[in-house]
Amino acid sequence: MRTMHEALASVNGEQLLGQVREMVGYVEQAVQAGQAVHEVEKGLWDRVLALGRQALGMFFRLCGDGDEGEWVTLADGRRWRRLEALHARDYQSVFGRFELERVVYGSRESQKIEYAPLDARLELPQSVFSYLLQDWDQVLAVEMPYGQVKATLGRILGFEQSVHSLERTQRKLAEEVPAFWEAQPVPPAEQEGQVLVCTADAKGVPMRRPAQEARIEGARAGKGMRPGGKKMALLGSVYTVEAHFRTPQEVLEALFRPPGTESRSTPRRPEPCFKRVRAALLRDEAESTQPQLAAIFGWMAQEVTLRNPSGQKPLVLVMDGQESLWNAGCAYLPEDRFEVIEVLDLLHASSYVWQAASLFYPSGSPESLPWVKQQLGLLLEGKVNTVIEALRRQGTHLSAQRQQALEGICGYFESHAHRMAYAEYLAAGYPIASGVIEGACRCVVNDRMQRSGMRWVLQGAHAMLGLRSISLSGLWEEFMAFRIAQESARLYPHRAANDADMDFPCAA
Repeated sequence: MRTMHEALASVNGEQLLGQVREMVGYVEQAVQAGQAVHEVEKGLWDRVLALGRQALGMFFRLCGDGDEGEWVTLADGRRWRRLEALHARDYQSVFGRFELERVVYGSRESQKIEYAPLDARLELPQSVFSYLLQDWDQVLAVEMPYGQVKATLGRILGFEQSVHSLERTQRKLAEEVPAFWEAQPVPPAEQEGQVLVCTADAKGVPMRRPAQEARIEGARAGKGMRPGGKKMALLGSVYTVEAHFRTPQEVLEALFRPPGTESRSTPRRPEPCFKRVRAALLRDEAESTQPQLAAIFGWMAQEVTLRNPSGQKPLVLVMDGQESLWNAGCAYLPEDRFEVIEVLDLLHASSYVWQAASLFYPSGSPESLPWVKQQLGLLLEGKVNTVIEALRRQGTHLSAQRQQALEGICGYFESHAHRMAYAEYLAAGYPIASGVIEGACRCVVNDRMQRSGMRWVLQGAHAMLGLRSISLSGLWEEFMAFRIAQESARLYPHRAANDADMDFPCAA
């Protein structure tokens, strides 16, 4: 005589087979009717979704309600009574929404549910949304606006999610970002490059004005109210790279080479190895940026310690001229622990040379280009003081206002002269430009967070920066697996100990 489980499996199995037979019949009819392939493809996709829903529903029914008897004893020794009523919870899968009726345990109905065997057995997420759906939602959300994610997946899956739920899920996922970076394995030493590079930069994120402040400003300014302005997010990157030996003349020629004229004989620049990028937008109660400096530079110091434990690799810190970043570099990579080679980004230095040229020559004049090239050539040869002296000597005939601007440029070069030994850096094969972090700023911030009309709140911006950095570091799959494991361990600490005692219908 068949058990109830066997009868249930037989009924559900026949229903699934019936849907498969219907799909086969649909294909045969489409051939006979001469249907266009795009119509057939759409018809098949609708049937695949229906089949998936039927199969997942069968899975839930075969798993039963999780009943483990009148009393259950957890691994920590606590005993809980089975509550009389079945408790329902929603589960939004990629195939649609399900309502799961399951047995739960606790002290009484009005109190907290202490144990739900079915939830633990299936490792259900804390959220109503399945882990797979969360994955699809957020891998799209780090690339496109929430409304577009909602519309895109709605069109594919046949149901809609709210923008609010997408935002809430992203913030929840982002809570695991710090722990994920802490858990990252050290890259294999034999696959690392010869030089360890750290770099950081700040980028503005357009912010939404707080509601109370917006109401006050709106009353004052009416329709002309300005948005909330920008807050500077901090991005950092750590990678290794093979030494790339060049001469100052080769770099100078590359800087002024017309686009698309690079010859095949030009040596290829080595690719970064295990490039990792992090970003943060954090403020303390005083609205200082100290929390994000601690998060990013603290992480960079940890990466350096793990990836260069004996200090055998040269450690290069390359950034632009922002003094707060260099101060943070000194604080988190102190000279008593690390031997840091500080390099001022050449392209940032060159922008100051161009500013000086605008003080001496009209914009676009034929004299400015060779003059700039000459000054950059001197900088690349390590002759910073020669450039400073030439600027001041040439500026004696400028107006007072232009002399003041020129003095600011000279002061900039004087402040960073110890970071501008470019000839030495090139001879040692070190990078002298921060293209990696500049590219990260474009990819992480500009391409997603500075689109027309976009405004962010602090928490949402920080969550987006954290998850987008993981995605662009090529670690999305690893992060989702880590996040699921972390949440499951937190929700179901007794799962492993009680698995052996669970008596589900499918195990009968």
